Amino acid sequence: MPATPTANSRRTTPGGGEGTEPPQPRLATLPARAKLERLIRVAKGHKKLLVMTHDNPDPDSIASAVALSHLLKERAGVEETRVGYGGIIGRAENIAFVKVLRLPVSPIANLDVDEYDLLALVDTQPPTGNHAIPPRLRDEVDIVIDHHPMRDESLKAPFADVGGDFGATSTMLAEYLRAARLEPSVEVATALFYGVKADTRDLGRETTQTDIDTYLWLFPRMDKQMLSQIEHPELPARYFQLYHTAFERAKMYGDTAIITDLEEVYSPDMVAEVAERLMFLEGMKWSLAYATYRNQLFLSLRVKDRRMNAGRLIREICEDFGGSSGGHGSMAGARIPLSGRANQRKAVKRELVRRFIEAFGVADERPVALLSAPSP
Repeated sequence: MPATPTANSRRTTPGGGEGTEPPQPRLATLPARAKLERLIRVAKGHKKLLVMTHDNPDPDSIASAVALSHLLKERAGVEETRVGYGGIIGRAENIAFVKVLRLPVSPIANLDVDEYDLLALVDTQPPTGNHAIPPRLRDEVDIVIDHHPMRDESLKAPFADVGGDFGATSTMLAEYLRAARLEPSVEVATALFYGVKADTRDLGRETTQTDIDTYLWLFPRMDKQMLSQIEHPELPARYFQLYHTAFERAKMYGDTAIITDLEEVYSPDMVAEVAERLMFLEGMKWSLAYATYRNQLFLSLRVKDRRMNAGRLIREICEDFGGSSGGHGSMAGARIPLSGRANQRKAVKRELVRRFIEAFGVADERPVALLSAPSP
């Protein structure tokens, strides 16, 4: 019997010889049809595909992974496909997203990465570290598709569609489906639609014309009742308890920045939700939320000041602490490992907050508790 393909043989699998070619740095600038043709060449001849999302995946990441899995099975002839993720799916909307649409995703603990001879990464990139691909295999990723700013190391992959101008990775996958003339199922269409909707905040944030066109293309194909069930799920009591903590501990610096410590959270993606919610406070240009989860510190940053790039700022501030970080112009996040005693962890938090306050230009402002701030 032939040997089972492993990650170590991934680049030399018969029919997958395209993987030995030098990467194309300008792949992101090619028309969708040209990118699709190269993607199919890279994938053909492989038998087992694993598509990984970023850790604690959001709808954009999950939808993109499911769509890529479907595309390569139908157009590249890959026999078996799986979608995997690290961390947890914790937000009520995200749990409903997977449940209502019956999306076939599996935690990394239930998968053996070495069983797959084709490895893809969506909505993140190998060097970010914000994914569950083992470090020994990060240079073995065959396919990378991501709408976040390009990391040069990602171009080592045989197929790296990164650094393009898109508001969501779901937009990119919808483009591939359209180029392949592959009609998505109602579940996949709804997933991609919600991925675009959520990541662009209803087309109101970092949206391109392609995102709008994709939104309109998906709208008649998705299920409105399913979408409603996803957007309006029942919420556990701990959700409201977490927001109580968020508001109680939130501090305003002048009339432009707000920061809150959520302490310990039940789901790390709640940190991003709180940071997003705080930006609705009148006058705010900066919001930062942070919390601990399983001995890691999660930070989420939101920015309305067009002079600053949230992704670059959070990388510059957090790089001395290890972990991973990244994002867009207006939104970014980081994950930092925590060790030592409680007082050492508090010192790390204090230093990070100090750096952010300086970057926001509000170091001279006296912090005021949100709940005791005077009304305008």
